[in-house]
Amino acid sequence: MEKQNKAVGFYRHLPITNNDSFENVLIDVPTAHGRDILVKVDGVSVNPVDTFVRRGGRNNKLVKPKIIGWDAVGTVIAKGDEVSLFNIGDRVWYAGDFTKSGSDAQYQLVDERITGLAPNNLDNSQAAAIPLVGLTAYESLFEKLSIDWSSSNHKKTILIINGSGGVGSMAIQLAKLAGLTVIATASKPESISWVKKLGVSYVVDHHKDLITQIRTLGNQYVDYILNLNNLDAHWHEIAELIKPDGQVAATTENRRLIDLQKLTKKRVSFSWEWMYSKSYYQTEDMISQNKILTHLARLYEEGKLLSITTKTYKPINAENMKKAHSDVESGHTIGKVTLTNWYE
Repeated sequence: MEKQNKAVGFYRHLPITNNDSFENVLIDVPTAHGRDILVKVDGVSVNPVDTFVRRGGRNNKLVKPKIIGWDAVGTVIAKGDEVSLFNIGDRVWYAGDFTKSGSDAQYQLVDERITGLAPNNLDNSQAAAIPLVGLTAYESLFEKLSIDWSSSNHKKTILIINGSGGVGSMAIQLAKLAGLTVIATASKPESISWVKKLGVSYVVDHHKDLITQIRTLGNQYVDYILNLNNLDAHWHEIAELIKPDGQVAATTENRRLIDLQKLTKKRVSFSWEWMYSKSYYQTEDMISQNKILTHLARLYEEGKLLSITTKTYKPINAENMKKAHSDVESGHTIGKVTLTNWYE
């Protein structure tokens, strides 16, 4: 067993421009017990949540480096005595657990119930991009919005606000596979081109009035709305555009109080989606994430989903982690940014 665990971490919550925002560190190699597997991490990606956690804590210096990261692909090298889903040598992918040390380490523990076998036709940079956004999109569509894989979905329409980000990139593809007509928002030429590549039926600009744009397309209402950015700015439009008995889901928190009474007369259902809820609260249905990741892997292997990796840094080290975080914090990232190959 390896004695050194290379990692990228930090001792203070700092702006990404600070030289100490990330450091190359060595930490202990953890030991697998129970339903945990020990994974040798080969690739990771950076999500907005990574940047929020890195810069969002107190500025007191930590005794031990904090290791974040919530996406990984790698190989199982050890397992706890209760593990039944995986074998040594399996290539797996996962988004991890918000309460545990993150994936920005060469060796990481993860519960088998929130892990899946990685698709064999994606390389590490492609596979590392998917778990968090894939799980979020899948749970949003099929659990929170209660969409099924029905042939009748061709009569239904979904509006996805912020279609070119990681979750939007997966949600567009999954909604199309489920048979829905997909309207997604994008504003820049490159993001419009991206969502069209992913298969949207219509593109609207979230910087302009969505109500007018949607109704110009011939839709008085839409059946479903998935909000992935700036809920405060779009709440009035969401309440106006959702059909009676329609369903709305959101992944981003509001900064102001949202007026749920705007949904009352339409009898609309509103749901939050946070894909870490199952592992955070150790819910009985945690293993559903294993099943979702398995389904996503099959869809990739069948050629039904496109890769969403748009930039990859090599190797995984502090310098490149700073670059990846800067990209995500810019707010202009399309698809996902990944890192592969550990520093020497």
